[in-house]
Amino acid sequence: MQVIFGIIFHFIGGFASGSFYIPYKKVKGWAWESFWIVGGLFSWLIVPPLAAWLTIPHFTEIITATNGQILFYTYLFGLLWGIGGLTYGLGVRYLGVSLGSTIILGLCAVFGALIPSVYYNFFPEKGKDTFSMLLHSHWGQFVLLGILICVVGIIICGKAGTMKEKELIAGKADTADNKDYRFGLGIFVAIVSGVLSACFNFGLEAGKDMANHANDIWKASHPRQGNFLFRNNVVYVVLLWGGLTTNFIWCMILNARNKTFGNYTDKQQPLLKNYIFCALAGTTWFLQFFFYGMGESKMGNGASSWILHMAFIILVANIWGLLLKEWKGVSRKAIITVVAGIATIIISVLIVGYGNSIK
Repeated sequence: MQVIFGIIFHFIGGFASGSFYIPYKKVKGWAWESFWIVGGLFSWLIVPPLAAWLTIPHFTEIITATNGQILFYTYLFGLLWGIGGLTYGLGVRYLGVSLGSTIILGLCAVFGALIPSVYYNFFPEKGKDTFSMLLHSHWGQFVLLGILICVVGIIICGKAGTMKEKELIAGKADTADNKDYRFGLGIFVAIVSGVLSACFNFGLEAGKDMANHANDIWKASHPRQGNFLFRNNVVYVVLLWGGLTTNFIWCMILNARNKTFGNYTDKQQPLLKNYIFCALAGTTWFLQFFFYGMGESKMGNGASSWILHMAFIILVANIWGLLLKEWKGVSRKAIITVVAGIATIIISVLIVGYGNSIK
């Protein structure tokens, strides 16, 4: 039952992540940097401490009692992840929800699963899996096989992207739903985003002492009831400060460069609706990690939880891509290619998950 609940929580989190960008498409007359940072204020500054306050009594005392080095590294990984989150938005803008999310999250799944094991190979810690363990164990070989298949899936999706771009240029595809599509720029920011987005998982590991503190307090008053579902909410507060820092600085630079500061008060646009849609997008974005934390508490942090979360996001994002007609008018061959790439990535993350399950 613990695993079943974990899968359900990861699915809800994946649905939130795969859906959060949809409300942004309803924002009228604002530049990308304007609606991104308004939504981000809800994602990274407003909702996380609210969620922590609702679920963890005296969460601020846990933060203030935490070692400064732990807080620094949690924040630092949040800063790096913030670059990944920033370029995620650009990747989705230039590649579309389905293709952008698939490539970014596929890379994120690979690096989120692989980099920690390489790190612990050089800096061993008790209870942590090293790259050598992956190479020389049955379960580890499944993990590496899944990662290799994931790379193949990403290459297939990239091929579909180039096919779509050629058809847009040739005028065969419907450009109305693809006006921002730019494959070359999009694939570059998607690679950057996929690599750095994995830093969120590293930030959770860096801030694990705060989660453990919250878990110990809860278990003391709730004996024999398992782990605390919301223990990671206190870590998110610090981790997302890093994400806010990166995104806020960049969006302000773009506001200044593009002279779009006026978006926030432009009465020629539906301001109330724009702010509501941004708030909805930002809150939905945070919910992915709210439910990820719940799933992780049931299944344990690591590649299995991370990969499962990524698989559900990829699935949901691509369903949205089809519903939003991002591949409308594209040839059947291109659609079959992207579906094959998506299926390959989903198979890969399931293989990685299986490898960890037989550990």
